Amino acid sequence: MPIRVLSANLIDQIAAGEVIERPASVVKELIENAFDAGARRVEVDIERAGLGLIRVRDDGCGLDRDDLPLAVQRHATSKIATLDDLEGIASFGFRGEALPSIGSVAQLRLVSRGRDAAGAHEITLEGGARSPLAPAAHPPGTSVEVRDLFYNVPARRKFVRSESTEFGHILRQVERLALSVPGVALRLRHNGRVILDLAAADERTAIEQRVDRILGDDFRGRAIAVDETRGALRLSGWLGLPTASRGQPDLQFWFVNARAVRDRLLGNAVRLGYRDVLYHGRHPTYLLYLALDPRQVDVNAHPTKLELRFRDSRAVHDAVYRSVERALAATRPASMLAAATRFTGLPGASGDRSPQQLDAVLQAGGDEAAGGPGVALQAPTHARSSFAAAQVLAAAEPAPTERPLGVAIAQLHGLYILAQNRDGLIVVDTHAAHERVLYEQLKAQYEAAVPASQLLLEPLSVAAAEHEIENLLAERAEFERVGFELERLGPARLAVRQVPALLAQIDIAALLAQLARELTGESGAHHLAGAAHRILGTLACRAAIRGQRALSLAQMDALLRQMEQTERASQCNHGRPTWMRLSLHEIDQLFLRGR
Repeated sequence: MPIRVLSANLIDQIAAGEVIERPASVVKELIENAFDAGARRVEVDIERAGLGLIRVRDDGCGLDRDDLPLAVQRHATSKIATLDDLEGIASFGFRGEALPSIGSVAQLRLVSRGRDAAGAHEITLEGGARSPLAPAAHPPGTSVEVRDLFYNVPARRKFVRSESTEFGHILRQVERLALSVPGVALRLRHNGRVILDLAAADERTAIEQRVDRILGDDFRGRAIAVDETRGALRLSGWLGLPTASRGQPDLQFWFVNARAVRDRLLGNAVRLGYRDVLYHGRHPTYLLYLALDPRQVDVNAHPTKLELRFRDSRAVHDAVYRSVERALAATRPASMLAAATRFTGLPGASGDRSPQQLDAVLQAGGDEAAGGPGVALQAPTHARSSFAAAQVLAAAEPAPTERPLGVAIAQLHGLYILAQNRDGLIVVDTHAAHERVLYEQLKAQYEAAVPASQLLLEPLSVAAAEHEIENLLAERAEFERVGFELERLGPARLAVRQVPALLAQIDIAALLAQLARELTGESGAHHLAGAAHRILGTLACRAAIRGQRALSLAQMDALLRQMEQTERASQCNHGRPTWMRLSLHEIDQLFLRGR
């Protein structure tokens, strides 16, 4: 077949294949045009899930009579004029492809009136054929009607799904656009029935109400607000708590300079920020807005503009990751309880002790050992009986010292700590909570590179397979940063001469032997599970309090105080929750009190 120049209509249909995937793509392009026109209200009418009719009407600046023919001509746009404009795009559209592409696969009618124009005019496209201009009746603004989508492209129409499926895509697209520009009122009707009617939201309260309307009332209730500026970048929005994670990544929204995107770099930065708090196989929820200089991002990287290229991708990735990590690090019990419980701060009480003193209490074998010099427990704040502790709590007056997790009153099956605060009952998973506390302490020592170590009088001998010993020694530098000193004695034997002070009370030989087995075969692991954190997490998990260990009230209370001082203390290293609250109201409902 000889080389030939394609017809203009076929070129438009090829472009439509890239830009117009389904009816929702048409809705997106038309609403974004309305945003670019400065509209304050946009109305969308849909019939038969977009195959019958898509009508988008706005009250924007409108088009003058002479601009209407250009609006439906390929590569004609008012958004850019020079290469400099292309390198700093601040509008949603800029290529001038949407309207001619739609008009090549549908029947398109464009009616518009400029704000200062005496009247409106209309122009139509059908299968790429353009009609002459004609006068029309229309208020200032623009209406675009698209009928019989894909009527002349049977192959594309066969790929269109059922009406309910296609309208579902349209609804999600409109919701996403409503989140991107909350200052514009949006109304969506399908087959004459109003589906979505959102007022313009300029104030923060109104924006929050719009978010609740679209994402559900419980999204913000299980999320933390973030608003951080790093240099020329600003990250704002909401990060779902780790306990609000989902089995599918279906509640993740990214907006860059108000443009909805699905960008791998940004998604990876968020996953990295959730690394230490998310349960394996789960996906975080978030609604995030990134604002930066338009010249620092290339939006002309994908036909539908869903993917981006950042000029300094490393800086953007690091800024997003650090912001997310810092926000999640603050998810301590105090920040997650609606009202922090306040207790009397008595001198010498565990709430006033240093982390080292709390460790001493926690590692002690009982109340007698815990009550040694320097860590004495003062009665009656830490009474030995649950009843006495409850009485002290009931009589306590508000004071500057906050104890959101309350006072320990009992231990359940050697697995859970039961504590009472002013709001009700707190149940703590002992192992998970202690695991997080140890992990954060080991991380702090690792990052400071000044570990608190204990030199052993006699070296410990660790026996393992030769390849397992090799795995341990390959990470020798990481072990030394947290306080270990390892030396090879033979092909299958290792000597341990120094251990971290935090782990001095556990079976180090068994711990290292188990860690050697777990490190085997992980050399190809994804970089999100970096070797250092993998080692520290395993150390913390294996060294944490095991099930069926009886704890005194003083030891239980010491762990609660440590949790309140520890970052990310609401999840263990595997992402499971460390504590749960049962309010008095919920307990009353269980027993039908007040009925």
